[in-house]
Amino acid sequence: MITVEKIGGTSMSKFPDVLQNIIIGKRTGKDYYNRIFVVSAYNGVTNWLLEHKKTGEPGVYDLFVRNEDYNAALDALLKKLLAINETFAGIKLDLSIAEKFISKRIQRSKDYLNSLAEVLASGYVNKQNILLAAREILASIGEAHSAFNSVNILQNNGIKATFVDLCGFHDADYITIDERIMKAFVDIDCSSTIPMVTGYTKGTEGIMREFDRGYSEVTFSKIAVEVGAGEAVIHKEYHLSTADPAVVGVENSKPVGYTNYDVADQLADIGMEAIHPKASKPLEVAGINIRIKNTFEPDHPGTIITRDYRGEESKVEIISGTDKVVAIEVHDPYMVGQVGFDLNMMKIMQRYNISYILKATNANSITMVIWEKDADDELIKELKGTYHRVTVKKTALVCALGTNIAKPGTLAKATGALYNKGINIESVSQSLMQVNMQFVIDREKYKDAIIALNQALCPKN
Repeated sequence: MITVEKIGGTSMSKFPDVLQNIIIGKRTGKDYYNRIFVVSAYNGVTNWLLEHKKTGEPGVYDLFVRNEDYNAALDALLKKLLAINETFAGIKLDLSIAEKFISKRIQRSKDYLNSLAEVLASGYVNKQNILLAAREILASIGEAHSAFNSVNILQNNGIKATFVDLCGFHDADYITIDERIMKAFVDIDCSSTIPMVTGYTKGTEGIMREFDRGYSEVTFSKIAVEVGAGEAVIHKEYHLSTADPAVVGVENSKPVGYTNYDVADQLADIGMEAIHPKASKPLEVAGINIRIKNTFEPDHPGTIITRDYRGEESKVEIISGTDKVVAIEVHDPYMVGQVGFDLNMMKIMQRYNISYILKATNANSITMVIWEKDADDELIKELKGTYHRVTVKKTALVCALGTNIAKPGTLAKATGALYNKGINIESVSQSLMQVNMQFVIDREKYKDAIIALNQALCPKN
């Protein structure tokens, strides 16, 4: 049985632990093999290349967009990448070979970007397509860096490994992502080598265009389906837990043993990704289970996500949420009974490429919760110019999730827990599927709400 395993950026930055806990562990000889590893860039590198995933702080890509000195920024980036390399000298990374590889890759990237800049300056091409190409080129650098280093380290530690570079830097093959993956694995015998694969894959559809920052998990998913993996494993720096230990305390949280793809989708929708939803679908359809493991607790079995799991006991299994959202309420006295009113509103959202997390309606109002970073001034201006009254409020969203929470009184228990802490519910949503109860609350009450719901619905003992 082949397993396909993804290693996240934070874990990759602690590669001595990855080497000892994941790749070597208690294995010897042939036990090392029949595993394919898909690696992310080291922690922070993709943020430097593109922009900070959470804060939006610009990276090299922004300089290219604004026609500023991206070459100097890439030189500065190279120094940072070489500094990262030095941290792995103790586990036998050959620094001279690693430096030669990433220096050459950075220089090739400069050449490509300079050519794109010249074409862009001509005014004869679609600007958006050129910018998307630049974004693809930059994104690929981080994963190539970490995958190459990983192979070098494994080989120098006596483990056979193969660098599988899906970035397509040295070919002009006009093929899809799936075709590139299939081509890459045709001649690889996983029983005698460990493929270390770039999380970035070049393809005609553009992996950044299709999936943006979730691209490495999409590569991981597609490889798992292509090779018919027995299991898809994701190594993170934490367990998938009943609640965030940093909020409720380690003593009041525990790893989730089992859950299903529906709950994983709900978590992804609020930014607490077990796996990117566009990456999980192929695995779900193929019937491949996902295992989420903690890199630093290798003996723990982790969380298994399956297609059909449903808890025998009806209960809430996970408390989660976010305090980085805004609620937008559109109120219009002419809304009542008007067919297609919300359709017109959704068309506005579509033009701004915004998806809502929660939507609640009554006769005269529609309330949507979206990410705060998506609450564009132009969007709000258009909504206010279209509808009678529009209210925008910074809020938090707290959720009670589970594979089987259709138990009478669960909603009452949740609302009661919030009431007892003096937390007002400003909007609420629950579908017929009953896998997720969502409560919109005052942002300042977010942590109190998580603690209250965890105490009431997910007691550790």
